[in-house]
Amino acid sequence: MAHPGVQVIDGRKTFIPLAPDMLSHIPRPVSALILLADTPIYIATRSAVEPTIPLYTGSGPDEPILWMKQTIGHACGLMAVLHVVLNLDSGKHVTGSELHALVKKAVELEPTERAELLYQSKFLEEAHMDAASQGCSIVPSPRDDCGFHFVAFVQKDRKVWELNGGMNGPLLRGELEGDLLSEKGLEMTVNGFLQAAENVDHRGISIVAVSG
Repeated sequence: MAHPGVQVIDGRKTFIPLAPDMLSHIPRPVSALILLADTPIYIATRSAVEPTIPLYTGSGPDEPILWMKQTIGHACGLMAVLHVVLNLDSGKHVTGSELHALVKKAVELEPTERAELLYQSKFLEEAHMDAASQGCSIVPSPRDDCGFHFVAFVQKDRKVWELNGGMNGPLLRGELEGDLLSEKGLEMTVNGFLQAAENVDHRGISIVAVSG
């Protein structure tokens, strides 16, 4: 693999072991990835891509992928998790939950109304704040600039989607026979971010693989 990860330079850059021998320890198949990247990495990788994404207007059960616009501050991590769990196996992992009931309503709505439904959800607000308060970092105020971006990559029906509530809509990355940790899968998803991280000053980048 040409770019196994970000090299540590003066202790400031994060090494991410994506060499094949390291990946062999991760349960497969991997059908989703959640990427966390500092703003300089994100800008270097996506500033030219975002303007090319058309404004999404889809809704209904026949959508190829469920995408939700983010209007909640400091919730890009929440949106990434939602995009993963609600699209993998058609959301069966949350069947019977409050989240499942919320999503059943959201599916039928157009993107602006869908975003408003999420924004007004007391259940999501409480779950989000509870998770944030249990972490080891300081919970930012609404006025703070977080400086990091979460992006979800989901493989569904052999198609690979980039799902980011801060963009205009879902981005189809292409079709893939293997899983997201295959060489082609990494090239379609996180490799561009890892390559950018080698060339810009940043505070970190992290990747979570979702298997099963």
